[in-house]
Amino acid sequence: MPSRRDFFGRLFAGGILAPPALTNDWLGILENAGRFAGRRTPAEMAGDEDFWQEIQRAFTVDRTIINLNNGGVSPSPRVVQEAMARYLAISNEATAYSMWQLVEPQVESVRRELARVFGCDPEEMAITRNASEALENVQLGMRLQPGDEVLTTNQDYGRMLTTWEQRARRDGITLRRISFPVPAPGMADLVGRFERAIGPRTKVIHCCHVTNLTGQIFPIRDIVHMARARGIQVVVDGAHAFAHFPFQHADLDCDYYGTSLHKWLLAPVGTGFLYVRREKIRDIWPLMAAPPSMDDNIRKFEEIGTHPAANHNAIAEAIAFHEGIGAERKIERLRYLRDRWMRRLEGQPRVQLFTSFDPAMAGGLATVGVEGIEPAAMADWLWKNRRIFVTPIVHEEYRGLRVTPNVYTRIQEVDTFAESMERILRQGLA
Repeated sequence: MPSRRDFFGRLFAGGILAPPALTNDWLGILENAGRFAGRRTPAEMAGDEDFWQEIQRAFTVDRTIINLNNGGVSPSPRVVQEAMARYLAISNEATAYSMWQLVEPQVESVRRELARVFGCDPEEMAITRNASEALENVQLGMRLQPGDEVLTTNQDYGRMLTTWEQRARRDGITLRRISFPVPAPGMADLVGRFERAIGPRTKVIHCCHVTNLTGQIFPIRDIVHMARARGIQVVVDGAHAFAHFPFQHADLDCDYYGTSLHKWLLAPVGTGFLYVRREKIRDIWPLMAAPPSMDDNIRKFEEIGTHPAANHNAIAEAIAFHEGIGAERKIERLRYLRDRWMRRLEGQPRVQLFTSFDPAMAGGLATVGVEGIEPAAMADWLWKNRRIFVTPIVHEEYRGLRVTPNVYTRIQEVDTFAESMERILRQGLA
């Protein structure tokens, strides 16, 4: 875990964060949080409301709403919002000059920071607008022949499945989906399901690091090594993993990884990254055209035309905020919030938990169902009666509510959700 000296040093290193962004409020929040933390372990800090109340102060969220849908997009802390506004203001001073000559070049500092956190060479790190854009660069740019098979699951993200389906229609490839129970019985079971499904024409495995439907974590390194030994490439959808729990590229050893940063990193909406192993860059056609001189350049995946620089520059402040909390503290808190409501509902009649309690199998994202009640109807009742915002999940094999708190979520809000679900179990939706 980085020391406070390391943390503040990185804020100013390389021009990543200008001193005006460190307002007295931001400094005070860090100082107070640091005092509460002391030398206690992340697990000991998970339920310390004094510490997390200081973190909550960094946000500008509407407390009349209990937002338990942070899986799609999450609010940024004030320091990130202010940084983005500052970069936007500079961009508008003399746009063609200030945006392209002053603000846009700072993306290289952001690239270096993201690469450091992910644990890769900056020349393997492309900054994108979201995980979909990142992954579609690989999915649509990978060389495949008619009849080649892509193996995935029936619980991968809809847009990524749609992308492979388009390639099937356009290029004649085959898309095959496998199923797995929720929660899965273990990591080895997930690897085994992919291994048994491999056929003579399988060229690619596409899988989530963390599924968006139930929060199931996949053993990416084991899947990658199993597939690589058979000459099969693996594309990893990390939309719900990066900054959710601590890991680096060495823990995965994958060739392709795409993620969004406006979920668990709390960066501005419309930010993400694509990792491509350096020797693989030339083999992937970019989603939007780039000149031949960029064939080996990771920046070819950023050739999207004119776009705001403010969004991606403010990623640096999001990284600083994330590391100020500490990645281990963060995941311990998220699992603490998850377990608080799940343990309360566990074992109650008609309740179905589709997410594992095992910390190796899931993080803060979890899904719960109630037999006999449609998820959309439950979500509607929770919103109209308690102002609780959750996500209905309707899959061919299960149905439930996806619950995703974040670091700004208060204990009382999680308890209100659990109490509301207990009320639904007792009285229905009347």
